[in-house]
Amino acid sequence: MVDDKAFLLEGHCTCGAVRYRMTSKPLFVHCCHCTWCQRETGASFALNAMIEADRVILLKGEPELVNTPSNSGKGQRIARCPTCRIALWSNYGGGGDVVRFVRVGTLDEPHRLPPDIHIFTSTKQPWVVLPPGTPAVEEYYERDKYWPKESLERRRNLLASARSK
Repeated sequence: MVDDKAFLLEGHCTCGAVRYRMTSKPLFVHCCHCTWCQRETGASFALNAMIEADRVILLKGEPELVNTPSNSGKGQRIARCPTCRIALWSNYGGGGDVVRFVRVGTLDEPHRLPPDIHIFTSTKQPWVVLPPGTPAVEEYYERDKYWPKESLERRRNLLASARSK
């Protein structure tokens, strides 16, 4: 288990105008193979690290928030560099502003955050081979079944805090 106090990861857009730091390990890392993520990224999947928004600190610049449709119909706001337009993270309509889905590929050390689960594998590209030992589900999953206990507790605290505001 990684100690949160010692866990820091930094990332940036392509041009370097926006830099950020994750101040703890994420709640969970999704490798999403849905057709929406494929279209959005222009790749075979999206790799997103879910983390509390207050644990993502801007070090340089200010991303532009772009409202974008999503498969759920609730939409998402994608934080993009205003210069090079690279997507750094999203906030989905269902989670509001309190959870960010950080694009793992924008991290300086993306190899430190391999996926915890592969989701929407029913629409993955047929030539993508999923690694043995990592959970994979055809659509979405039951959070309580896959998330670590400490992440579930962090989520409960986050939601309780958001409700009390």
